[in-house]
Amino acid sequence: MIGELALAASVVLAGVFGVAGIAKLTDRAGTRKAVDEFGAPDRLVRPVALVLPVAELTVAFALLPASTRAAGAAGALGLLFVFSAAIGLSLLRGRSPDCHCFGQLHSAPTSWQTLVRNGALTGLAVVSLSGGSRGPGAFGWIEDLQPAEILALLACVVALGLAVGGGIAFVSLMSSYGRVLLRLGTVENALREAGLEIPEVEQSLPQLGIDPGMSAPSFTAETISEDSASLADLLEPKLPLLLLFTSPSCGPCRALLPAVSRWQTEHARNLTLAVLSSGDPEAIRAEAEEHNLERVLVDRDLAVFDMYQASGTPSAVLISRDGQIASYVASGADEIEQLVERALTIEPDEDGLPIGAPSPELELLDLDGRRVTLADPDGGETLVLFWNPGCGFCKSMHDDLRAWERNASAGAPRLLVVSSGDEASSRADGFTSTVALDPDYTAGEAFGAAGTPMAVLLDREGRVASRLVAGGAAVLALAAAHADESDARVAATS
Repeated sequence: MIGELALAASVVLAGVFGVAGIAKLTDRAGTRKAVDEFGAPDRLVRPVALVLPVAELTVAFALLPASTRAAGAAGALGLLFVFSAAIGLSLLRGRSPDCHCFGQLHSAPTSWQTLVRNGALTGLAVVSLSGGSRGPGAFGWIEDLQPAEILALLACVVALGLAVGGGIAFVSLMSSYGRVLLRLGTVENALREAGLEIPEVEQSLPQLGIDPGMSAPSFTAETISEDSASLADLLEPKLPLLLLFTSPSCGPCRALLPAVSRWQTEHARNLTLAVLSSGDPEAIRAEAEEHNLERVLVDRDLAVFDMYQASGTPSAVLISRDGQIASYVASGADEIEQLVERALTIEPDEDGLPIGAPSPELELLDLDGRRVTLADPDGGETLVLFWNPGCGFCKSMHDDLRAWERNASAGAPRLLVVSSGDEASSRADGFTSTVALDPDYTAGEAFGAAGTPMAVLLDREGRVASRLVAGGAAVLALAAAHADESDARVAATS
């Protein structure tokens, strides 16, 4: 019985180490990069990147015959110990480099889950080692085959080898194709900036996704902060919504993320951009933190991806502010960039009161029951922020808003938080600024605010001094812009 268990464990381990070794050999550049990111000295990066896959293949072959099984299992334990030590040390230092365990077949940032996987493989290696040379080997049954059966086996092995090689080549080709597309897009943009016209190529590919004009399918997904957000939440600012489908294991997606971060910041007043990423939540969270992304949702089992009939990553679809599909699915960086430009041409709703209009006469009470005055009694500007403690987007900007509140310059406007939550939840948010309760959203409706978070600036006399803005980035940008203007005026007069 022990011999049979050892054989089964050895075959599984041999398959894992064999695939890992072959994948690393076919992606030498990626293997060198992974070795470098794990902190190997520069002079050792190339030798280690070569020795590592050779060692994995050697272990894989040694595990199969009964006579060398123990040596192969010992080699597997040694490699797993080295891998786990390198991963654990990186995690303790707060780093999560790509493990590149299976080359281009699968690569994801390391996490504690990677150590758990290595622990399971270590268990298999112990079982294999405990069997020693007892029991059958993986090739013992070949001796009983007839000549015709041996030929059939060889044909199957060759066919399997071709299939595996073809699969690896296909993955490598698609990755290279994605990089070529990105570089081509960069060249085209440079030519356009230089004033050269590039003729549009007729699109002969089929249009993908749901037909424009149809209602956007409703969904709710987990955010990286372990809250949840629905389609209705994303549409709450009453702006066009771009859903971007990505994955941490997708190379073209990673190349696009810096632009996504820039779009979220620069176009916050005109467009809501939400990222729906499939894969390991920890890897998604790390990627979002690296690029300072907002509104990142975990698309478990590609549920939303399938719902919107997307095709590949990165891809995107535009939804109108009233919840209608406004585009077919755009695939690739170039099409997505064009879709963003198209979204920015949509005229925004004229929400809010006109600049210069007097603020509505309102009777609001603060958390201690005192009457709140909208205009600043000290003669400064007031940033009126419409807030809901239970709103996911309010939660996502809460820490940044508190930081701005603590570090506000002398010229910054006074912050007045108008909360539609109850007293307990509003007090729990911990604002040092005045918090006024508006449980029926009367003040929000009076100012034309359709959701939260939204904000408007009032001058010292209580007149509207800015457009009504929506979303965390736009609110903070409004606060910072007027603080800078006030500081500049003070410096000019001093």
